[in-house]
Amino acid sequence: MARAETQYNAVIMLDGRTVDFAGKRKMQKEAIFKEDGSIVIRLDVVNGETRHVTLRDDMLAKYAAHGAEQKLGDEIAGLEDVDDCLIAVDALMDRLDAGNWTVKREAGTSLAGTSVLARALVQHTGKGIDVIKAFLATKTQAEKVALRADPAILPIVQSLEAAKTKKVSTIDTSALLGEIA
Repeated sequence: MARAETQYNAVIMLDGRTVDFAGKRKMQKEAIFKEDGSIVIRLDVVNGETRHVTLRDDMLAKYAAHGAEQKLGDEIAGLEDVDDCLIAVDALMDRLDAGNWTVKREAGTSLAGTSVLARALVQHTGKGIDVIKAFLATKTQAEKVALRADPAILPIVQSLEAAKTKKVSTIDTSALLGEIA
């Protein structure tokens, strides 16, 4: 199902600027780096009001730590599998270490299910996880899905997923099935 196109609400701010608010967004945030080295966060509110928050120099490390925690947490939003979360965090750290704060995500580039595919490819090829992660980082979601479905890889994927399900469940399904036999 296609995502609905985002609607924007153009608001003329009390200071005369026009700010576009996406969907139901109530506030836009923007960091302003001043020539004197200070940092101001401008908060534009959908009612036309604006607030300026100057970050205190003695709290910059706390602000930075909070931002890093938030960015790392945001990176795993929507992922269920813990191993997929680790792959996402590792990929983010690689981007940040390379100086890339933002990355344009394309539709269908989810990391969900990548960890199982990565482990299946490690089993199939005998190559290390770092080699496989680097290989998968260059593949589209469609290519990853195709790899999971490959006749040589699919049985490994199914085995890994079955093992994961068994680890998670403490319910005796044999006994449950015995109740209806």
